Amino acid sequence: MKFVSTRGQADKVHFSEAVAEGLAPDGGLYLPEEFPDLSKFINEWQNLNYSELSYEFFKLFASDIDLGILQKIVEDSYSEFSHPEIAPVLSLNSNLKVLELFHGPTLAFKDFALQFLGNLYEEQIRKSGKNLTIIGATSGDTGAAAISGLLGKKGVRVFILYPNGKISPLQERQMTCTGADNIFPLAIEGTFDDAQKSVKEIFSDLDFKLKVGLSAVNSINLARILAQSVYYLFAWLKLDQKERNQTIFVVPTGNFGNVFAGWLLSKMNIQIKGFRVATNQNDVLHRLFQSGEYSLEKVSPSLAPSMDIQVASNFERLLYFFLDGNSEKLRDVMNEFSKKGKFCFEKFSIQGFSSSSVSDEEIPEIIKAVKNKYNYTVDPHTACAFKNLDPSAKFLILATAHPAKFPDVYTQSGLEKPSSPVLDSLLDKKIIKYPVGTSATEIRDFIERNY
Repeated sequence: MKFVSTRGQADKVHFSEAVAEGLAPDGGLYLPEEFPDLSKFINEWQNLNYSELSYEFFKLFASDIDLGILQKIVEDSYSEFSHPEIAPVLSLNSNLKVLELFHGPTLAFKDFALQFLGNLYEEQIRKSGKNLTIIGATSGDTGAAAISGLLGKKGVRVFILYPNGKISPLQERQMTCTGADNIFPLAIEGTFDDAQKSVKEIFSDLDFKLKVGLSAVNSINLARILAQSVYYLFAWLKLDQKERNQTIFVVPTGNFGNVFAGWLLSKMNIQIKGFRVATNQNDVLHRLFQSGEYSLEKVSPSLAPSMDIQVASNFERLLYFFLDGNSEKLRDVMNEFSKKGKFCFEKFSIQGFSSSSVSDEEIPEIIKAVKNKYNYTVDPHTACAFKNLDPSAKFLILATAHPAKFPDVYTQSGLEKPSSPVLDSLLDKKIIKYPVGTSATEIRDFIERNY
């Protein structure tokens, strides 16, 4: 199978090349040139465990990786998850279920993709003999999960940008208390969007990219999207057959990668009723689906900091399909958005999507209400998914992080603070971080001195 750039000005590549490139040379994002029909595998796959399903799924895309090696990569990627089902589905009532995605090493859904990506990179280094420089921007969970997936791996240097003071203290400790000499947490005085913009600019410098062997861990990397598609498929197969085409997935999302990974299954003939995009008060995606305007506003720090984002990178992938694969039109839209900070669609509607947004004032109340009604504790991001759900409809909510990562919000909710031994072990460790400016030049200079 080959992969193409959304912007249509880069050569088609195999899976391993798409993973290594991260961002395509023309500035676009990679997508499969064609999609397999998964409906013919449903009977064969519905009783597989998580690792088995992931292996069967990736066999269809990673055609340039030896099957024995691919199987080992997959098995290793999910060996450190604490729950035997990896991604368990819990029923809160007959119409409301939760897919728990926080049983990985860093207690967040990003572990599903980044444990896998880390092992892919390790195999790539073994096969090519060339070292890699990994760069990424994070609003919290991506950085911790990327670092966990690449911690101590030979031939890899990891540079993770994050907005100083704008993520939870425990998220910061997960990135800065590793003690590993191949990890460089870069604290910038800006927002996640500033960090993400610099990362994309650095990737556009093709000479520098080649010089340091640059690759990406953000969800601009196609491997991350595909790895996340697997847990949607796993959960969908866990549903009763009569519920599968009646259930709406409700997805807390800021950078659009998580919900896009689920929607991508619809391109593979998996019948899902719909996707509800749940945002916090930084509601660029909610406004898009409500009004057709994709526009920047100032990021407002929130109780759900991993969604404090205004420029949703993976929107470009959805836009590619909205424009029927017309890369020229897509380039025009992205160029105008880059210049003006907004783009107005006469009508932006893709079947199956709906959206909601939640204010900071509402989050503690939702957490308390969910606890009282279902005796279930949710983190502030997952709380955003519980707003205004029709009790007569069937929903499956993605629980994206362990509540213990955001302890302060539970005081506001009048609840006991949740805890985790994984996080408690970080409290006495030394924080090591590197303050840098937000410009691509300063970040590139730091990488050159340390790669």
